[in-house]
Amino acid sequence: MYAQENFPNDHFTFRIVASHAGARAGIIHTPHGAIPTPTFLPVGTQAAVKSLAPEEVEGLGASILLANAYHLYLRPGPEVVESMGGLHGFMAWPKPILTDSGGFQVFSLAHLVQTEENGVIFRSHLDGSQHLLTPETATEIQHRLGADLIMALDECAAYSLDKEYQRNAMERTHRWAARCLSAHAGRLHSGLGSGRALFGIVQGGTFPDLRQQSAEALAGLDFDGFGIGGLSLGEPKEVTMAMVEETVARLPEGKPRHLLGVGSPEDLLEGIARGMDTFDSVLPTRIARNGALFTPDGRINIGNARFRTAAGPIQEECGCYTCRRFSLAYLSHLFRCQELLAYRLATIHNLWFILDLMRQAREAILAGTFEGFRQGFLSRFPRTDPEVQNEQKTKWLRAVRGSSELT
Repeated sequence: MYAQENFPNDHFTFRIVASHAGARAGIIHTPHGAIPTPTFLPVGTQAAVKSLAPEEVEGLGASILLANAYHLYLRPGPEVVESMGGLHGFMAWPKPILTDSGGFQVFSLAHLVQTEENGVIFRSHLDGSQHLLTPETATEIQHRLGADLIMALDECAAYSLDKEYQRNAMERTHRWAARCLSAHAGRLHSGLGSGRALFGIVQGGTFPDLRQQSAEALAGLDFDGFGIGGLSLGEPKEVTMAMVEETVARLPEGKPRHLLGVGSPEDLLEGIARGMDTFDSVLPTRIARNGALFTPDGRINIGNARFRTAAGPIQEECGCYTCRRFSLAYLSHLFRCQELLAYRLATIHNLWFILDLMRQAREAILAGTFEGFRQGFLSRFPRTDPEVQNEQKTKWLRAVRGSSELT
């Protein structure tokens, strides 16, 4: 094992260029280009954003994608992706890519999971085959996939579990984090993975003192950035943001912070207001395929009868391809006929909406007007009823077990 040293990482840097009302605008530099922050990462679970080509996603304004290490490990396998030039060559995406460790998917999708100090033994949700995921193999898989930003393996415990369980999972996450750092440093020391950045993941459930301990423990290690995990899993929104606050207060100011699994417009702005830099979630694309579309006045359901004869676009003055070309009536028709184009056009709009919101938030931070921008947006955009949202998420998590969707 290599000592935790600062090996050269010349192609990864992070710089904060402005801040306002707790929010900050920055630039992450990677070997595959710059990432202006704050920003949202569209999710490409199987090395593809569902229904869209890479150039379309790029045209929507995405500067980075997330790909799922768990799914790509099981199919087609990291050795296949590596032989094709890594994810960038495999999926023809020229910009930066972040991969998660696969830990969350193991605990939420896999069957017969057994957690040990060495790692996690699980059975694939695809064919029942048994696998062992360790901090070292999780790091190796992501290096072989060729991602620019990779995540340390963590134990993601359900928020409803008691404090003792959360404490044990958190402490194991810290020990695994040190092992991931050692494996990552070994790659860099041998001349492999230059420019690749490793993020540690803060855990601790919904217990403020555990979140504080986790953030302080990981901040003392030589990570390039930090993820906040184990949130947005059904706990009340105010609890989510309280845990974000507890965490951010104890992380280094000069390193990027990623909030995993958050993708609703109101939550993104609340996260930005608390100092988060990047976000990922399948929510914008998942609800698009179910006919839910973002507008400044909240979500609309294209299945409602009133849209069958609506001549206007989803959103007036929206710059996306869908709104510039097609009416609500046409989208309503496509969804009622279950035409594949429906999912494509809805996905284009929802991703445009979220990425444009991130662009506007960044501009507001740079101009020193973020708080007014946030309040103005939230005054129009109604919050989704928490009980309804949690019910929808629970149904989705049940349905997704055994599917290829990223959680």
